[in-house]
Order: sequence, then structure tokens, then C-alpha cells
Amino acid sequence: MWIITFPRTIVAGEDALEYLKEVEGKRALIVTDKVIRKLNYVQKVASYLEAAGFQVEVFDEVEPEPSMETIVKGAEFAKNYNPDWFIGLGGGSCMDAAKAIWVVYERPDLAVDAINPLEKLGLRKKARLICIPTTSGTGSDATWATIITDVKERRKLELTCREMVADITILDPELPKSMPPRLVADTGIDALAHAIEGYVSQWRNDFSDAFAIRAIKFIFEYLPTAYKNPDDTEAKEKMHNAATMAGIAFSNSQVGIAHAMGHAFGAIFHIPHGRAVSVFLPYSIEYSKREAMQRYADIAREIEILAENNEEAVEKLVKAVKSLSREVGEPLSIKEMGISREQFEKEFDELVVRAANSSCTFMNPRVPDVEDVKKLFNYAYEGRTIDF
Repeated sequence: MWIITFPRTIVAGEDALEYLKEVEGKRALIVTDKVIRKLNYVQKVASYLEAAGFQVEVFDEVEPEPSMETIVKGAEFAKNYNPDWFIGLGGGSCMDAAKAIWVVYERPDLAVDAINPLEKLGLRKKARLICIPTTSGTGSDATWATIITDVKERRKLELTCREMVADITILDPELPKSMPPRLVADTGIDALAHAIEGYVSQWRNDFSDAFAIRAIKFIFEYLPTAYKNPDDTEAKEKMHNAATMAGIAFSNSQVGIAHAMGHAFGAIFHIPHGRAVSVFLPYSIEYSKREAMQRYADIAREIEILAENNEEAVEKLVKAVKSLSREVGEPLSIKEMGISREQFEKEFDELVVRAANSSCTFMNPRVPDVEDVKKLFNYAYEGRTIDF
């Protein structure tokens, strides 16, 4: 039995923000960061909500990779304001924070790190959630997960519950136009990792397959243009849609070792999430192909790679992923990120423990043991082809 979960309403395309005028309620709390506020996106969203009769308040203290402390602070702010709608506006960090703040607001008895898929939260008694992404990659607007950082432990918490999925997702192609090229690349390859890992996951299904394969095709076709030409409206819109499709895909299947390693690496070395995950993607394909050869070959053929057999198709897929990453300026090894061997070895054991114990690891087509995780990190540091 498969339970497929994604936002009840997805509004996409030109002037999608105008849909906010149709939302009914009294008090909206926009959860965002100071950068988004400076870009005047908060003011624009607030104007549509006010036109619908809302009072609007703003919590703009979300930091990159939001901490548990920020969630508690945001929930206290919400408690004093008593909103009936939360608006997660920004990149993945803002939307993840909005989800977690919403949960603690409705369930003040629950600690942030206690959110899990086995406990019924009973959300929507006090408020509902709208997600409005301004970047094209995290897919948080379509998922039922939130990634929150435990700063003291330098650990990213992978918190999930189906009730956390947004009621409404709004994909307005005007919003990602302000993304700098570096962010376009980081988030774009992150979306590709979501889609590829979602397509080969042990929990894949017909529904996740459909969203994943279309997202992969869009990303290979439109990411280079979105990166090089910020004014290309079609490329920006297609990447924005692809990110949400990839979010729907992996949220209803799972991601794998590229994310397990990326979460560990990003938390310890303070590397942006998309870049931390993207560097491990080619290695994850090489490692996992033994158990998912046909699935990877399907992806290769979907992006029009010509090959005489599946093995050749997968080899060319790895090259295509590396080529795309290189084209948009993404590093292909840990060494290229500027991490010294001394820094890497100092944190090596902790990296391995965290990645090996991640829930993402156990959904990978080929589940690595601790020794394999060690090899994967070492090979990724040097940029070596996986041969084990």
C-alpha cells in the first residue's frame, strides 16, 4: 500500500501570487529571512493578503539551516499573535522553519526534535500552511519534511510527518529571478539529486516515478540556461516547477546516500545544503548502479543518452551529471570545496557515523555498511571513480 501525499493546491505560472487574494482567514504570519524582506517580497505577499482582509505579521529571523532555538522563538512569536495561516516565504530554510514553527505553535507540548512520522500531531486545529518558494531546488514547498539544525551537536535533524505538507503551494516564476547564479546552481543540482534518488529509492512507486523523471528532464534541459541567463523566463519557470516536482517525488519515495552524506557534511563543515549534496551525487550513482542498473539506464534514455546497453547508459549518465555540475560551477570533489585533508580527517569518524545512521541511507538501492561509507567519503574527497 502506498500513501501519496502532496499539497492540496498547487498554483503555478505567471501572477500566481494573486491567488492569495482568494484565501480566507483573519491573521497571517509570514515566516522568512531578512534577505527576502529586503527584496520586497514580504511587502508584495503582504499586500495580496491584506487585499483579502488579513492582518499580517512577519517573523524574519530565520537563518540558513534554521536552528531549534529559532523554531522555539518563532513559535513564541506565533503564540502571541495567534495566526490562522502560516506563510513560509523564501528558500528551503524559511519553508522548513515555517513548518516546524507551525507544529510547535499547535503542539506546545512537543519538543522540536520529537516530530516524527509515527506520532499524530493533530495539526490544522488552529492554523494552516502556505509555502511560497523563492528558490528553485529544495522542494520543501511540496514535502512533509523539515530539516532543522541542532547547533550544539552540529547535527541536521531529518524530521518528517505527513501532516506537515503545505495546504497551498504557490509557484510564481517572478520570485526566483533574483537568485544569484551560485544559488541557482546549488539549488538546481539539489533538485536533480532529489529526483534521481527518488527515482531509484527502495520506496519508489508509480506516482513518484512520474514526477521524478519529468523533473530530471527539465533540470538537464533548463538549468544551464537559468544559470547563465537570469532573464530567461521560460528556463526560470521550468526550473521552479521542476524543483517542486522533484520534491513531490522524493517526499513520496525517499532520497539516498548522496543526501545522507550531504546532510552530515553540510552540518559539520557549514556548507550550503545543495552544494553539500550535489558533490556526492555522481559517487552515489556509481556505488548504487549494481542494484539499480535498469533505473539509472531509464534516466539516461529519458535525457536522450544513446547507449548500446544499460551499463554504458549508466556510465554516460554519471558523465552527464558531472558535466552539468561543472557547467554550473559546482565542485566535483570535497577537495575542490577547499576542505584540507587535515580538516577532513579530523571530522572523518563523525561524518561516517552520521551518514551511516541516516534514515536516507537505508532507502538507498544499495545499502552501504560502515566500511563502504568510509570508502565513499574518501573517494569523494579525492574525486576518484567508485570501483567497489
